[in-house]
Amino acid sequence: MNNKRTIPILRSFDESKAKEFYVGFLGGTVLWEHRFEEGMPLYMAVELGGVELHLSEHHGDGSPGANVRIEMEPGQIRGYQAELLAKRYTYARPGLEKPPWGGIELSVGDPSGNRLTFYEPKQE
Repeated sequence: MNNKRTIPILRSFDESKAKEFYVGFLGGTVLWEHRFEEGMPLYMAVELGGVELHLSEHHGDGSPGANVRIEMEPGQIRGYQAELLAKRYTYARPGLEKPPWGGIELSVGDPSGNRLTFYEPKQE
C-alpha cells in the first residue's frame, strides 16, 4: 500500500467565522467551495502552508473537538507565532509551549471547537 496524503475533515458551523479564522487569522487560502444548492451546508477546502484541510457544515462530517497536529519546518514556529500575534485576532493569542516529549508547539482553537496544534519536533 502506498498512501499519498491525509486530509482531515473538520466540522464547521459558520462560514464567515471559519473564513475569518482560517484565512484572515491563520493565513490560509480557500482552494474551493461546494454546496449542493443555494442555502445548503458549505463544504470547503483550505490550504495552510502546504497542508489541506476540509471544513464541513454537513451534519456527520466530523465532530467538534477534533485536534489536528501540523508539523512545521524547523525554525518557523516562532515567526508564525509573531505573525499571528501581530494580527491582534480578537479570539486568540497563541503562546508557545514545550511539551515533556520535546519540541515546541503552538495550539489554537477554531470557532467550531476544533484545535490545531502546529509543532516543530524535537531536534536530535
